[in-house]
Amino acid sequence: KSNEAGIKYFILGAMSSAVFLYAISLFYALTGTTNLAGIAEAITSSGLETSKLTTAALVLMASALGFKIAAVPFHVWAPDAYSGGPTTVSLYITVASKAAAFAVMMRIFLVALEPLQDSWTLLLAGLAILTMFVGNIAALTQENLKRMLAYSSIAHAGNVLIGVVAAATSDGDARSFAIAASLFYLLAYTFMNIGAWATIVLVRRNGLAGENLEDFAGLASRSYGAFFCMLVFLLSLGGIPPMAGFLGKWYVFAAAINSGWTSLAVVGAINAAISIFYYLRIVVVMAIQDPVEDATLVHSSPLTLTLVAAVLMTVLVGIWASPFLDWASSASQLVR
Repeated sequence: KSNEAGIKYFILGAMSSAVFLYAISLFYALTGTTNLAGIAEAITSSGLETSKLTTAALVLMASALGFKIAAVPFHVWAPDAYSGGPTTVSLYITVASKAAAFAVMMRIFLVALEPLQDSWTLLLAGLAILTMFVGNIAALTQENLKRMLAYSSIAHAGNVLIGVVAAATSDGDARSFAIAASLFYLLAYTFMNIGAWATIVLVRRNGLAGENLEDFAGLASRSYGAFFCMLVFLLSLGGIPPMAGFLGKWYVFAAAINSGWTSLAVVGAINAAISIFYYLRIVVVMAIQDPVEDATLVHSSPLTLTLVAAVLMTVLVGIWASPFLDWASSASQLVR
């Protein structure tokens, strides 16, 4: 399973990198520069907004970055790669690479391709809607927790895309708030996702990681501490107050409404409601069902420290968001 996941990730990753480089080469051929601000200036001064070559380069860039953030329909690698790889490695990919990819996307689309925003805002809005629905609906049917969290990660990418679209169609303070909302969402997502995946590492059955839903049966009676940690992370992922995930969604949806994308906010709220079902399904299994045989927990200081830190930050960011939102606002100034 790991070999299959690795090969799929390698091949599709190589293809997306090739598409990304081809998009860069097309923009260089059109504008004569690879500087982000220089590309925007050249597109405006040379009247390249209506060029078919510009449109082709834009579509290629969106496709390549769509792969990096696992947006639908460029997401097919994510469930296999996340479930096939070691849990700690999958945790890193779902958090670090996704956050970095969104940082790159915002820099490219909101700076270099800002003159083309009339062309790509609808494209990204459509990707956001498709990504949220496909991710959440696919997660509903999963019995493997790693695959469920993989599809959940895809759906969360759609939520962040809402913030990117909102930033593109606003200016001044509204633009800064939309970018800050996206960065805040990524921060909240980091802590709650690290915690959920770390809990999977904690649970063992027959000496193997507890990947299946049934492996978490009766976790509340086996270890109330582990149950409480997973409960916090799942509530946050579902957007239940006062967890960090709730404020992440609140800020992104507010940014969308402020920029005139109320329809995107409504779609996001609908998908948040859908996601609550499969998150609470895990809670029910942990709290009500009888424990399974040969189920154990891994006790290690690093893992315990990770879970405690993730719980504290998930709750802290949710109830005392001001400093974190200020940091996100400061970081948003880098996107000029």
